[in-house]
Amino acid sequence: MVMKFTGLLVCILASPLYPQGAEHAAGYLASSSIPDLIPLLPAPAPGSARDNLDRQVFLDTRALADSDRWKLAQRDDKLSVAAVLAALRCSMGAEANGPLLVKLLARVFTDAMNATDPAKNHFHRERPFLVDKGPICITATPAFAKTFDYPSSHATISWAFALILSEMEPANASRLLTRARAFGESRVVCGVHDVDAVDAGRLAGSAVVAALHGSPEFRGDLEKARAELRAAASLAAGAGCAAEAALIAVSPY
Repeated sequence: MVMKFTGLLVCILASPLYPQGAEHAAGYLASSSIPDLIPLLPAPAPGSARDNLDRQVFLDTRALADSDRWKLAQRDDKLSVAAVLAALRCSMGAEANGPLLVKLLARVFTDAMNATDPAKNHFHRERPFLVDKGPICITATPAFAKTFDYPSSHATISWAFALILSEMEPANASRLLTRARAFGESRVVCGVHDVDAVDAGRLAGSAVVAALHGSPEFRGDLEKARAELRAAASLAAGAGCAAEAALIAVSPY
């Protein structure tokens, strides 16, 4: 399926791992430059203190079912450049949907996936709803249930995007990173990732962005996208943005 997004054709391919679709664009990083997350992010051992805490948080957050925070987690389930930019919209202060920015983030999306996929396949950590019983905020297909928890690609990508946008517009950095933090927390609220997987995703996103700054092509595209963003129309926040800010100001766990 091909989706038109602000003048740029963004290819969306349904897959068992990312059922809402994943961006397909050549990444910036050569295979030798992609961060190796396996030694960087050792997963919690079953029965360890970290593992036990993750299980308790999953059970405790089932009480959020059907709450406003649960509904936000449902909206945050989609993973694409368009979806993450929509989630960050209230934090950006401008209409951040120009073709240069979207193209840059589509390539970063690929780099982030290339970093997280080997770690997921290495650690083989089951998603929390397969370990303990409780409602989740989406309908889990059999294919999705075969995918792994650690680290969270949603957290990796949203954090990487927020870091890049913060570099473009430092005045909005706090708001952007706050919303990206909440985007990752939505995976815990939803019940499809553990806390550790989300925390690891933020570290993974930081590692990917650090590696990207070693690419002259990325740095050049970043400056072009920065100029495009600064020329974009200002964004009126609206009442919905204030409600969202109040909702994510409180930790859900």
